Amino acid sequence: MQLPQLTVSYDRLSKLAFGTLASLAFAGVSGAQVAPRVNFSIDWHGPTVGMPDSAFGFPITEGDVLRPALGVPAFGPLAPPAIQYSAGFAPVPGLGLFMHAPCAGHPGGTPCLVEVDALDYGRSISVAPGMVLKGRVLFSVDRFAAGGGPIPPCVASESAPGVFEASADVFVGLGLLAGPLAPGAAALPGNTAVLDGNGLISGSGFTYRGLGLVEPNPPGPGPAAPGDNLDALALGLPNSPVAFPPLGIWFSLDSGFLDPLTGVPNSGSAAAHGFLGGDVLHVALPGGPPALYAPAPVLGLGLMAFADADDLDALSITENGLPGYQPSVFPNDWAAGATDMLLFSVRRGSAIIGMPDSIFGLPICEGDILTTPLPIAFGGVSPFPGIYIAAENLGLATARIPAPGVGISSDLDALELPIAPLFDCNSNGIEDAYEIAVGSLPDSNLNGVPDSCELISTAYCFCPAPLGPCGNHDATAGCQNSTGVGGLLSASGSSSVGADNLVLTATQLPLNKPGLLLQGGSTVAGVPFFDGRRCVNGPIFRHPGTSTGGTGTVVYGPGLAAYSVANFGVAGWLVPGSVFHFQFWHRDTLLPCGTRANLTNAVSVTFLP
Repeated sequence: MQLPQLTVSYDRLSKLAFGTLASLAFAGVSGAQVAPRVNFSIDWHGPTVGMPDSAFGFPITEGDVLRPALGVPAFGPLAPPAIQYSAGFAPVPGLGLFMHAPCAGHPGGTPCLVEVDALDYGRSISVAPGMVLKGRVLFSVDRFAAGGGPIPPCVASESAPGVFEASADVFVGLGLLAGPLAPGAAALPGNTAVLDGNGLISGSGFTYRGLGLVEPNPPGPGPAAPGDNLDALALGLPNSPVAFPPLGIWFSLDSGFLDPLTGVPNSGSAAAHGFLGGDVLHVALPGGPPALYAPAPVLGLGLMAFADADDLDALSITENGLPGYQPSVFPNDWAAGATDMLLFSVRRGSAIIGMPDSIFGLPICEGDILTTPLPIAFGGVSPFPGIYIAAENLGLATARIPAPGVGISSDLDALELPIAPLFDCNSNGIEDAYEIAVGSLPDSNLNGVPDSCELISTAYCFCPAPLGPCGNHDATAGCQNSTGVGGLLSASGSSSVGADNLVLTATQLPLNKPGLLLQGGSTVAGVPFFDGRRCVNGPIFRHPGTSTGGTGTVVYGPGLAAYSVANFGVAGWLVPGSVFHFQFWHRDTLLPCGTRANLTNAVSVTFLP
């Protein structure tokens, strides 16, 4: 068999190839999706505060912007989160809060003066009138939250007695349109979970990707909590700089009034830094100093009792690029770009809870997504914030419409309207969790990954005794090469052609040797081939030649499906329903058999839409 060295690169895929691949899979596919970066903060009550982070070994505080230890949400068990941006200056510059240094190292359950309540990077989706928000409203709740049905996993299932895992999770709203939405306006009120606290199976029986937080977290009195509460959420663009978001960070700090459920005072971090808990702050460069972006009174906060009586608890911003903050005058006017979209919620115990909102005249609840006050000239009925999406549309319990056995309103702790879904394995622009919840994508094993996007592959063509051509057996890989073991080919990612994220990795190879990936349309029963066994058979297609490098490892993908369309005949296209077989051929000038080449084991993949 002639094995020419190929020089074609995956970077040379044509627009035509991507378009052809998309039409083969389904309408609207635009290629492989790269998930946004997930950043978050936690409150001071939980046990992760004071633990060493996974990146620097530096103690985590309630003011740090964190990320999952592996960089992306993953299935557990997981290490504690890593610090992405510090609350102050160490171990990396971040929000520039001068009280961070004395707070670093304090244990969870003891308040300190760096509590961050809300986060955003200024690039949330800009909601337009009539826009359908399928899977684009992400939020979190605290450990006292209730409601959230009827489709698990949701706030109801994850906060149920004996489960108590809702406070570290992230949920996505179902059936939402652009606001303003009064109670009962959603076509499908409710939510479903999209991120888990620890990535392990929950008490409700579901498993989905996690962040490395501690669960469960049952409600209870006192300052210390047994689990973590995800207190803020911000999603960075997939291709944005790792060092700092391009537009900076928007955030809020904590008021100091008493929590009416626990009787425990909030941390008072806002006043300690010269701000109000209802102010929105901005840091343009790493390390600050933070500057006032949107004052509390402009948002309809701090107008009653004393100035710091309202606490802004969640935040989603679309910054229009003009200097300063241009408040919205009426809902959705930000779609034209003249104003900045700023959506938020307020903490339980805030003075405006129960006050009439300016749009509907309804009593404001702590689970509502709010917007700037609607002026009297435009029909506003109060000086307070307007309800943009009433909490009932998210499936959350409120005091407005009491649910049986529920005596409190659910507190909405974090908010994000991402411009791209977190997980969208079929690249149709809709969150996987949303599609699973509404039944358009089955998930039979309840792991949050649609069945159609699971990896369907089989590793075979190993080399147990006596199959090695010269006694070079390896029952767990291809036939033994000069490293003393056989080359091992494995698959990761998914079988989805639309996602096109299949990755084939060959390891345990001799160093700095040329080789290439073989793709076969059929199989053969392990015929002797150089020092190994060939199991892929015709028609055979050859992927680009490469080198095993200084690690003896070769990676092909993602982008294999698009590459096949751009470079192979129709018989070699990776399309839904096709089954192909892969094996890596490589040179090996040393022992064992002396033929100067070998093969890994083989992997068979069944491709899905």
